[in-house]
Amino acid sequence: MSRFLLLVKIVTKPPHFNERMSKNKPKYYVVWVGAKPGIYLTWEDCKKQIHGYPQAKYKSFDSRPAAEAAFKGGPPAYSPSNSGLKKASTQKPSGTSTGIIKQSLSVDAACSGNPGDMEYRGVDTASGKEYFRVGPLKDGTNNIGEFLAIVHALAFLKNKNLPNYPIYTDSKTAIGWVQKGKCNTKLEHTGRNDAIFELIQRAEQWLSQNKVTNPIHKWETKYWGEIPADFGRK
Repeated sequence: MSRFLLLVKIVTKPPHFNERMSKNKPKYYVVWVGAKPGIYLTWEDCKKQIHGYPQAKYKSFDSRPAAEAAFKGGPPAYSPSNSGLKKASTQKPSGTSTGIIKQSLSVDAACSGNPGDMEYRGVDTASGKEYFRVGPLKDGTNNIGEFLAIVHALAFLKNKNLPNYPIYTDSKTAIGWVQKGKCNTKLEHTGRNDAIFELIQRAEQWLSQNKVTNPIHKWETKYWGEIPADFGRK
């Protein structure tokens, strides 16, 4: 079990993520713009990278050399559809829930004051069922909570052997911190918030020792409403 998870209790398991292997003629799916660009061997794996991703660009090829050449050459101005080739969508996320990946984990944090009592949690996006919850902890900030929530989700899913399961957060700041592997906070370290700084240290260490493979998506609150993990205290 991940060292980062030693400080918290896992309360349940996420839903099973079905992976299907095609038995037909092999296809090679190139994703130029998506959660994780690359070449994928199944449509299901490709779909994970583009579903709900704004302006995703992708295309299938019949051979590995063709896919590698296309990936190296960069995206064309189209993406595939059942009726042929069409221009990639440039529309903003839908005002309904149609653009949301239901099989995913959503995280959020709450803080009473800045600094103040901070807590965070992770839930099933579709049902709202809580997977983990930490806090409240003294003298924290919302940004720190959002950062810790994402890393906790990453460690949680790695422990469950779900390396491609999507994560939603409504914090651009936290996404940036995770990408850099550093909690770039200016919070003063006091005796009251030792537990928070211990979690930060463990989270940064986890990021330095593990490759992030789970897609981390920005939750579009303007179009979809509050993230399912929201604490409802606004």
